[in-house]
Amino acid sequence: MLFMAIGESLKKIDKITSGRLLSRYPEIDWKGAIGFRDIIAHHYFDIDAEQVYWICSHHVGPLL
Repeated sequence: MLFMAIGESLKKIDKITSGRLLSRYPEIDWKGAIGFRDIIAHHYFDIDAEQVYWICSHHVGPLL
């Protein structure tokens, strides 16, 4: 649920700032983070727990 909240918040931030805030940090895969939210929200029966763990281990850190 937290990934869904993060992804939804990123969508809103991007919209509110007309894309200016997220574009300041091109090293972050914003599209991937937002897309991950969509997968969790709409394709939850297809989620691979190992893949989610890998994403947490390798991609969440830079978002901090």
